[in-house]
Amino acid sequence: MKKFFEQSPAIRWKDDRLELLDQRILPARHEFLPLDDVESVADAIKDMVVRGAPAIGITAAYGVVLAARKRYAESPENWTQLINNDLECLAASRPTAVNLFWAIENMRKAIDGYQGGDPVPALLELAMKIHEDDIQANRTMGEYGADLIVQHCRDRGIERCSVLTHCNAGALATGGYGTALGVIRSAYARGIIDHVYADETRPWLQGARLTAWELLQDDIPVTLLADGACAHLMKQQKIDWVIVGSDRIAGNGDVANKIGTYTTAVAAHHHDVQFMVVAPTSTIDMSLMDGDDIPIESRQSDEILYVSGYRVAADGAEAWNPVFDVTPAKLVSAIVTENGVVQAPDAEKMANLMC
Repeated sequence: MKKFFEQSPAIRWKDDRLELLDQRILPARHEFLPLDDVESVADAIKDMVVRGAPAIGITAAYGVVLAARKRYAESPENWTQLINNDLECLAASRPTAVNLFWAIENMRKAIDGYQGGDPVPALLELAMKIHEDDIQANRTMGEYGADLIVQHCRDRGIERCSVLTHCNAGALATGGYGTALGVIRSAYARGIIDHVYADETRPWLQGARLTAWELLQDDIPVTLLADGACAHLMKQQKIDWVIVGSDRIAGNGDVANKIGTYTTAVAAHHHDVQFMVVAPTSTIDMSLMDGDDIPIESRQSDEILYVSGYRVAADGAEAWNPVFDVTPAKLVSAIVTENGVVQAPDAEKMANLMC
């Protein structure tokens, strides 16, 4: 029987258009949203129909295909100029996830090398390659991360361990299989993880709605906890590893991820819990010296003040809603990529990885 990540991709190209699994309504409803133009793709990224840095990048690549089809039909002679506004529209959809800009740049290079004729087949082939490469990278990272957990278990003289994850870095957030959840899937398949704890991840509840649901589809036991409960759980020595994804990693190993990750990293450091970040090399931004240079997206206050359209905050209360925070490299035990593992990351080790 196929696993969830094999039979239910969050992103698919079907009937000459892009279809996205609408993650705003999971797990209550499992519906795909068809998209035929670049504007709707940008809106879907902005509105959280699709989320997770790798998935955003893949979605943007398919968005470029839709834009090229439209612009080439309008003007076969000038489509490469007309599409520039479409690329800017996509780039403006989410500021923190560097995979978005990485994917657009790869598609732009293909456009710059245009040799004539209908550009759509070649661009679609490239978008599909970006998609497939991400899946393969996730599987590779899954094995690398599982190897770290195996070694940790041997060092501690234990057979299995429990892990905590924050937000959703699974098949839903990537091309398939997952980054953080890819490691968890691989380690669970080897029999070295006995339980997974998931933070609820306010305000969008990705942990409650998406991670818990996704793990249960593959019969991996999961316990949900309020975001503020993780330190108490660690104090009871119930967690061996924290495993998270990332939306951007700076050149020194500082990591931007979903808000609350920094809090979890501080708690893990205090309680001697290992902290693993799992992300493809497309998430690493070597142009940034450290995490202070990572742009942090803030979203509308209603996401904090309301739940499912119902106001839960007192009238007149204001809200601050940063979507990400930055975890310093000194709190990170290991960064796992498809090109290898960096333990105790710093600028020199990150540069060697990206050579």
